[in-house]
Amino acid sequence: MTADRPVTAMILAAGLGTRLKPLTDTMPKALVPYEGVPMIQRLMTGLRKAGFVRAVINVHHFADMLEDFVRSHDGFGLDVAFSDERDLLRDTGGGIRHAVMSGLLGEEPVLVHNVDIITSGIDLRSFCRQALQGSETAPATASLLVSGRTSSRYLLTDSEGILRGWTYPEKGLFKGIAPEAAAALQPCAFSGIHILSTAALQLLRPWPETFSIIDFYLSITSAHTVRCVKAPAGAAITDIGKLTQLR
Repeated sequence: MTADRPVTAMILAAGLGTRLKPLTDTMPKALVPYEGVPMIQRLMTGLRKAGFVRAVINVHHFADMLEDFVRSHDGFGLDVAFSDERDLLRDTGGGIRHAVMSGLLGEEPVLVHNVDIITSGIDLRSFCRQALQGSETAPATASLLVSGRTSSRYLLTDSEGILRGWTYPEKGLFKGIAPEAAAALQPCAFSGIHILSTAALQLLRPWPETFSIIDFYLSITSAHTVRCVKAPAGAAITDIGKLTQLR
């Protein structure tokens, strides 16, 4: 890790890509092109430009095809390791934990980035500088990039941007907080981009094989600071993991 940012990124690319069917009947989601460029290529090129030197990519669906593509392009300038999930699709939290347990992560903070998220107007280097900042008594164990975009589910933060809960308004669901307390909190949409400190990576170890990273974050908020960092005004965060965004 440099003085202001981690140098390793984990790309979550193991998903089945069901929202992109029938394209993902014959290829992994990460190889589906957006504006003529495969998702994985677009993201890895951006990470290299942002100063990252190493990428850990989890693979499951059409794993061989994805590995061959990345290797054939020399990792797009990054030192690449694959976290093999061929045996089991572990969800977001389980995927990160599996990389830790396999010895691929854990020695330094790591940026985690969903393969099907693209951004504009966001400087990952600036986000990294902010991400693990905090007071001397409450450094951030993890930091999540969030925005005010419309979403079906929202993180709930206090006035200082600290994660306190989660809600799915359409279904009346809440996690981490009582429904009556949610009105005093601020909703924000998770971007699929976040940074875990080395402490956070170690806290993942006792967890089961398969779980959501959001459930992990909500579980540690009573003892650890999970900070939500707002994307700058004018920035755009787009989920290209669904057909409507590809057309």
